[in-house]
Amino acid sequence: MNRLLLFLSSILAILLVLPLFLDKYALGIFVMIFFYAYLGQSWNVLTGYTGHISLGHALYVGIGAYTTTFLAKDFGLTPWAGMVAGGVIAVIVALFLGFLGFRFGLRGVYFVIMTIAFAEIARLIVSHVEALGSFSGIFIDFSPSFWNFQFRGNIPYYYISLGLMVGSLVVVRLLEVSRLGRFMVAIREDEEAAQSLGVNTFRINMIAISISAFMTSIAGAFYANYIFYLHPNTLFGMGLSIELILRPIVGGLGTLFGPIIGSFILTPLSEISRAYFAKGGLEGLHLILYGVLTILVVLFMPKGIIVYVRRALRPVLEPGKAKQGV
Repeated sequence: MNRLLLFLSSILAILLVLPLFLDKYALGIFVMIFFYAYLGQSWNVLTGYTGHISLGHALYVGIGAYTTTFLAKDFGLTPWAGMVAGGVIAVIVALFLGFLGFRFGLRGVYFVIMTIAFAEIARLIVSHVEALGSFSGIFIDFSPSFWNFQFRGNIPYYYISLGLMVGSLVVVRLLEVSRLGRFMVAIREDEEAAQSLGVNTFRINMIAISISAFMTSIAGAFYANYIFYLHPNTLFGMGLSIELILRPIVGGLGTLFGPIIGSFILTPLSEISRAYFAKGGLEGLHLILYGVLTILVVLFMPKGIIVYVRRALRPVLEPGKAKQGV
């Protein structure tokens, strides 16, 4: 355990000084790596640990982004407070969705369809509300200050997104070792068996979806003040929902480090290949490459790349077990 902590501390130290050696483009890629790692971890709390698949998680990103922006533009509220308000609204929506799903026993594909439907309904509502920019979306005026959550250059966003990723690691680790986390895993493995042993599965599921929605909505607030443009098709669309679930699936679903490993692989691949192919007039080809890699991982590494990472690091982190071939 001490070796693992030392290893993680070393990586964190490297990441903390890395901006000193990176240009603006590379910093931007790292911001997106941390952003998607955080998003994947937020989704992982619900789907990875309880087994309830959500394909509409973009809903909470959109709620966080639009709530924060609306409160800042119309009421002058700092996005730091707005993201908490967005998180509360996301939790309310998630509890309503969860009540319908968990109380009435919607499982599997039915729960998936309901999460997609909620995201689509939200997209249509926002697309028709003039105060939220309607179909055109919202451009955010650039006014750099800590109060406005807007900064010149990528370095502040780098450290904020790194903080989000590390914070999500701590939250999920605390969940893993808690009684709540063990109940969530029990639900994932066999919900009926967990219920027969006295676990209040409805309450545990509601808590899990609330935590996941709150965390995801904070990512939306960050996105709004990093990109400076909100559009309902982008923030509530299926594309974003797919993007955010790919990282934990590729890295290792239901594991602590899976979303981070997945993001460190998929995000640079997506960003660099998109720029490379666009120069040759082959826009969109990166999506094919991206899709092929994802299919290969799902087919040949169903438990995620984390299995191979653990094996590769075992001689360093657990030399005793490695020598015994455990």
